[in-house]
Amino acid sequence: MNDAIEKGKTAAITSYILIVGCLIAMSMNSDEKNAFASFHIRQAAGLSIMFISLGLIVSNFGIPEATIALWIFMSVLWTYGIFTAATGKTTPIPLVGGLFQKLLKTIG
Repeated sequence: MNDAIEKGKTAAITSYILIVGCLIAMSMNSDEKNAFASFHIRQAAGLSIMFISLGLIVSNFGIPEATIALWIFMSVLWTYGIFTAATGKTTPIPLVGGLFQKLLKTIG
């Protein structure tokens, strides 16, 4: 298991660089599927989709405080995801990680 984590760590960390990093990580993980990398690719893809969706909603209100709150919230979740990937853990992102694993089970 530790060998699989080490092999998938680069793709896992790369996946958290917004949509572009997610696509790169998917490409990196396409030849030899790595369960650790796949887990983090799903988490990062879910975060990216959530960020874009919430950003579109919040931008319609024109309230700077809501925009700042969204950025802080997403930054904390992204930091948590990157930290768990870097430390070799498969802990879902709080609040939404389990949902991402279920909804995006075909990604990775």
